[in-house]
Amino acid sequence: MIRLGQYLPGDTVVHRLDPRVKILSVVALSILIFGATPAEILLISVFLLAVIRVARMKPAQALGALRPVAVFMAMIFLVHLFFTEGRTILSLAPLPVRITQEGLVRGVYVTWQFAGLVLGAAVLTMTTPPSDLVGGIERLLRPLSRVGIPSQDLAVMIAMALRFMPMLLEEYDRLRMAQMARGADFTTGNLALRTRAVAALAVPLLLSAFRRADELAVAMEARGYRRGPRTTLRELLFSRCDLGAFAVMASFFLVNFALRMAIR
Repeated sequence: MIRLGQYLPGDTVVHRLDPRVKILSVVALSILIFGATPAEILLISVFLLAVIRVARMKPAQALGALRPVAVFMAMIFLVHLFFTEGRTILSLAPLPVRITQEGLVRGVYVTWQFAGLVLGAAVLTMTTPPSDLVGGIERLLRPLSRVGIPSQDLAVMIAMALRFMPMLLEEYDRLRMAQMARGADFTTGNLALRTRAVAALAVPLLLSAFRRADELAVAMEARGYRRGPRTTLRELLFSRCDLGAFAVMASFFLVNFALRMAIR
């Protein structure tokens, strides 16, 4: 099963891009997603799907990246659906809950934003080796070292956080299967019972995370890891392909800006 944060080896144009280009592109795309107007939603969605296609990611892989946050996305949608004031389109009497037109639109919009951000991050992590990701983040944060901020340490922490995501999801599945083999039921019963059953996995999952973090710290010390500046095996250099990717992102920004101005 493909998970968010897992690297998928490949030889596509997206895989060969400089990690700095991909990181800046994801940041730029995130800015567009946060400020997207209704007319820009379709354009950004088509662009994101085109990038996924160029990266040769299968639909199952993209959905696999969204699966861990599906419950959170559903909660975001329902909160906006039921608690946004506006014109009522459905009343759930006798419950003090009603669905409004504004709530429906807002719920779809915020859920789309969250899904777009997750898919953008998934393309970045699935097409970039962890070592290149660390190098790219460190090079982008290097100017901060002039004011005393350790860019290398920040890059390593960010890369570790991304690497731990698929590991924790895998550990969660392993614990859930072990509990089900012992008679636990996560699929039947009311919402309260299922929530209580899932919550029972929190403690062993937390202990497993601490154990893995301790093992990682011991492994890093055994390999002589020390803080401070260091060299890398691969020197990051911009190529024509990277410059072309910058041009594509700049053009996409201009198209979105022109579309926004035309609507106004």
